[in-house]
Amino acid sequence: MAGRIASPCVGLCSTTVGDRVCRGCQRTDEEIREWPALAGEARARRMAELDALREAAAGRHLRVVDAAALEAQLVRHRIRFRADQPPLSRAVELLRVGRDRIRELSRYGLEPREPLEPAALHARIAAELMAAAERRRAAAAPLP
Repeated sequence: MAGRIASPCVGLCSTTVGDRVCRGCQRTDEEIREWPALAGEARARRMAELDALREAAAGRHLRVVDAAALEAQLVRHRIRFRADQPPLSRAVELLRVGRDRIRELSRYGLEPREPLEPAALHARIAAELMAAAERRRAAAAPLP
């Protein structure tokens, strides 16, 4: 019996509606198709790249001041995360799922770098993530 293939998928695949880059996991449509065939090391490397992308985007807008509180809230709200996932990458998932319900980021172990509501904070981070993912896709695309 084959083991489960780890994936950065968050269950929000926008490539099914025509996006070339998924709004949920920031992988290209080609990467998503090829994911099951990748060797474990290649998957781990790509997941680390995606985490770094999320850390960079989220880190410009917020800080994790209590990683244990963040993890406890993720568990409490049943938001999927990986054991090896960095806290800022986890924070992106928290904001994606809870941006309209969170009132006090400090209760989630987070501190915004500027006074923004969670929904606005998520919108900024998501826009930066998509822009970076699109740049990556364009750089990898073969020239005509």
